[in-house]
Amino acid sequence: MPLPSLDSFESILAIIVVFSLLVLVHELGHFLLAKRAGILCREFALGMGPKIFRFKRGETEYTIRALPIGGLVRMAGEDPEMDLLKTRMEIAIEQDAMGRITRIILDPNQWRESHLIRGTVIKHDLEHRLTLTLETDGEQVAYEVHPQAHLVLADQEVQIAPYDRQFRGKTVSQRFWAIFAGPAANFLLAFLLLASLGLLFGVPNNEPLLGEVKTGGPAAQAGLLEGDRVLAIDGQPIQSWKQLVEIVSSSPGKTLTFQIEREGGKKSVDVTVGKSETGTGQIMVYSSVTHSPWAAAKYGAIATYEYTALILGNLAMLLTGAVGFEELSGPVGIFKMTGEFAQQGLEILIRWSAVLSINLGLFNLLPLPALDGGRLAFLAVEALRGRPVDPQKEGMVHFLGFAFLMLLILVVTWNDLQRFIFTG
Repeated sequence: MPLPSLDSFESILAIIVVFSLLVLVHELGHFLLAKRAGILCREFALGMGPKIFRFKRGETEYTIRALPIGGLVRMAGEDPEMDLLKTRMEIAIEQDAMGRITRIILDPNQWRESHLIRGTVIKHDLEHRLTLTLETDGEQVAYEVHPQAHLVLADQEVQIAPYDRQFRGKTVSQRFWAIFAGPAANFLLAFLLLASLGLLFGVPNNEPLLGEVKTGGPAAQAGLLEGDRVLAIDGQPIQSWKQLVEIVSSSPGKTLTFQIEREGGKKSVDVTVGKSETGTGQIMVYSSVTHSPWAAAKYGAIATYEYTALILGNLAMLLTGAVGFEELSGPVGIFKMTGEFAQQGLEILIRWSAVLSINLGLFNLLPLPALDGGRLAFLAVEALRGRPVDPQKEGMVHFLGFAFLMLLILVVTWNDLQRFIFTG
């Protein structure tokens, strides 16, 4: 079996880097706004499936999982909290200097330390009042529980989540921003990537000022040079680069007289326009570019808007039937295209990454169950009716939505396999 080529390794690396970046930024958006709202974030994960790497810092466990698709921020209260502590359960507790419970030890193998207090749970409230009543030697004692106390199991410690640290314990506004921040972060990433293109490769000027002149092309053969300013073509004043392109594109095979300004002087140059593969005119010259941060930022914002509008337009055509469902691509198609763009150079790969980031942001904002947009829709209903939707009903809707999304992924993956593999 032949070894994979260097290009294959580069493509695989590019796929991993691009998708890890998109997921990292998306989940980081959720994470930062959740932390800002005071929500306990139990886990920040990249990937899905079994954990292959983990470390804990502060209240959060950071993990990398085996399957390099997706990610999650596990917030306390998003799912039903673990009901590990039961009445009549034998436990041991550890206190701090103020007498508050800091550790509730459920594993009997860890009860040996002499400073621990053992007893039977009579009642407890670890969400609102933060109290725990134990019966020890026939006497019942109520203890205050530290808001960051831990439940100690056989193989892990789980921090309790008082109601005000849970997702469902926050205001509608705080929950909205914690959810919306994920897609918003993807749009911000797209802007930064596109702005970086402006800094790295320059932003085209709309002035009729010549940039790179391709050797051997019609412009070079006629004697045009980089830095020449085009004043007129065939006597028609030229005000912008767009105007210059329109005249040249519509004149294949014609000889045009360029009046230019060079080093303070003016001269006329006759240029015979070539023909591109599409039949339009070309003289093989690029516009001048600027690398200013302001121009790059402006370009990033405009390009992000234009790509967003383009993607929304394509989505509208899909919904109206103007574009067939078979045109959709799933993970296989996106991976393949990412690998191909990686081999075409950094500029193309960065632009494609920005487009993917916008796609991810828009997709997550769709008002479908299991997506961020679906969760935002439930928050809108809650804001209108003044009370939340029943958690069990909402959970069932999200479960059905997740099943639908998995089916959709299978269908588009089958499309990709037929398009890229079975048909070569």
